[in-house]
Amino acid sequence: MEEMEEELKCPVCGSFYREPIILPCSHNICQACARNILVQTPESESPQSRRASGSGVSDYDYLDLDKMSLYSEADSGYGSYGGFASAPTTPCQKSPNGVRVFPPAMPPPPTHLSPALAPVPRNSCITCPQCHRSLILDDRGLRGFPKNRVLEGVIDRYQQSKAAALKCQLCEKAPKEATVMCEQCDVFYCDPCRLRCHPPRGPLAKHRLVPPAQGRVSRRLSPRKVSTCTDHELENHSMYCVQCKMPVCYQCLEEGKHSSHEVKALGAMWKLHKSQLSQALNGLSDRAKEAKEFLVQLRNMVQQIQENSVEFEACLVAQCDALIDALNRRKAQLLARVNKEHEHKLKVVRDQISHCTVKLRQTTGLMEYCLEVIKENDPSGFLQISDALIRRVHLTEDQWGKGTLTPRMTTDFDLSLDNSPLLQSIHQLDFVQMKASSPVPATPILQLEECCTHNNSATLSWKQPPLSAVPAEGYILELDDGNGGQFREVYVGKETMCTVDGLHFNSTYNARVKAFNKTGVSQYSKTLVLQTSEVAWFAFDPGSAHSDIIFSNDNLTVTCSSYDDRVVLGKTGFSKGVHYWELTVDRYDNHPDPAFGVARMDVMKDVMLGKDDKAWAMYVDNNRSWFMHNNSHTNRTEGGITKGATIGVLLDLNRKTLTFFINDEQQGPIAFENVEGLFFPAVSLNRNVQVTLHTGLPVPDFYSSRASIA
Repeated sequence: MEEMEEELKCPVCGSFYREPIILPCSHNICQACARNILVQTPESESPQSRRASGSGVSDYDYLDLDKMSLYSEADSGYGSYGGFASAPTTPCQKSPNGVRVFPPAMPPPPTHLSPALAPVPRNSCITCPQCHRSLILDDRGLRGFPKNRVLEGVIDRYQQSKAAALKCQLCEKAPKEATVMCEQCDVFYCDPCRLRCHPPRGPLAKHRLVPPAQGRVSRRLSPRKVSTCTDHELENHSMYCVQCKMPVCYQCLEEGKHSSHEVKALGAMWKLHKSQLSQALNGLSDRAKEAKEFLVQLRNMVQQIQENSVEFEACLVAQCDALIDALNRRKAQLLARVNKEHEHKLKVVRDQISHCTVKLRQTTGLMEYCLEVIKENDPSGFLQISDALIRRVHLTEDQWGKGTLTPRMTTDFDLSLDNSPLLQSIHQLDFVQMKASSPVPATPILQLEECCTHNNSATLSWKQPPLSAVPAEGYILELDDGNGGQFREVYVGKETMCTVDGLHFNSTYNARVKAFNKTGVSQYSKTLVLQTSEVAWFAFDPGSAHSDIIFSNDNLTVTCSSYDDRVVLGKTGFSKGVHYWELTVDRYDNHPDPAFGVARMDVMKDVMLGKDDKAWAMYVDNNRSWFMHNNSHTNRTEGGITKGATIGVLLDLNRKTLTFFINDEQQGPIAFENVEGLFFPAVSLNRNVQVTLHTGLPVPDFYSSRASIA
């Protein structure tokens, strides 16, 4: 809970928030502190003077933080009124929290009213002490900002959890420790005051006395006052404006302020935002857990570095002592280098520990604060701060991104001493291998005799040069997009052979490979040009088919064991080019209506093809056919199928069309247009039908000539 304390303190006074209000930038400030940092703007900058001059700017426009920024150099520590050369620059002050605060231009006038009710000088401007964004207050003054009741509740619980033992509320001098609390009177009593002021007789005998700890809990769980609208103080919030991101009352809606906005129920949005914050916290919690484990790893690294250092020093001393007196002077120099490496490693790891500890403390504080906010039962108060908290949680999670939880230093000392030189070479003795100067692997060689393509797959093989003395720890294989675009990594690992699937048909790809080790990466190999097949050869896929489908003829022929329609897909998917395949009807009994077409991989397998939105098909009986997608039947066409009929499917992804043929004649118009994505050949049939697939076919000549004319 200690990490959360900074979330509960005002950036101006440095104390726990007292009557906090929410600024439009989502930051909080004490109401009294807000009054203390008000600045009175020149008359010509006020909204009233602008309206008088006919600028036509509405009051709502003055809440636009980007348009209302009065300080052009908020980060420099100084600010001035934009557009007034005669206005003096006002130096900023620092709050106890280290946040820069712009003080008022003149002391506030004396008043006997509370900070919330005291009048605000005309044309007052307030600058957020955290983000330094400014806006001019309207006629409502500080009352126009909503109160953060959720933050007040969290502070109350935090202070109660840190408070000492509960004291009697009726002792006149030194209060004694309370022993009971009356739930009806809402008072804590010590034993003498209870006997004197709350005797167990008469009407007081019916009062319920509970232990002080239980009384504190019951106080904490008591319902809070319902928040009211800032514009209509007698009205409770009942709805939530999605565009303005604020709770509103029914009178705001009747006045038409949100007439064109989307308005939803307050309770529903409360639950939705609580759910979003909880989901965001799950990701941040995982990051915090990883950070704790990472800190343990770093601390273990410190111990390992210490142990490795001791071991390395002992080995070095033994080797140097063997070279007698001539090595003593050099020994001191070598030990100094080892100690320098030792200190460098420790410094890097300790700096990373310190940095990670600070970030983890901040993350933990934010998590605890958010968890306390989620416990609040004030929907409008919660919704006032939930968006900002969700953004903070996502931003904090992003800060634990790639590389943050990776050690910046290894525990190994990659040094070795060569004691083979003669005695006269002692003065040139040095470490023969330093980690920074270790060579990178040699450039790998692509083995052209083992590289090949099949359909839309490519297999590549490579090896290290025969005389390479530096081993490679792994390889990185890269391919372009088949259209002369940028290279991308398709494989990283230790193997020297890789098969890449899912390429485009009839496309030319460029491939290259490089090796790597701890020191770095090698140069790229020579680029290899690969050409995928012009036409596709494939069979039906037993792995993705419905269990009732029966396969034969090397998975080229299918039928079904059920009277219901079942779906089977082809093994190859298409996302580019023009593709044509045919199916012959081997058996056709009792006039069923099989369907032929294309589908996504996740199409429903237990209904006719085209019943869902994942398939585009033509279903046909012995007299006529229909096109079907998402259970929509279109284009009834005369002409059916019998045993021995041939159905052709033409998928043109260049023109984004799907066309069907029966016995080499086009069946109806173009069946579907604007088809994009990855598609698999598909068929649905029952036990009365058996079909055989024929692939590797060229596009029909008449279609090719028609496409060239178009």
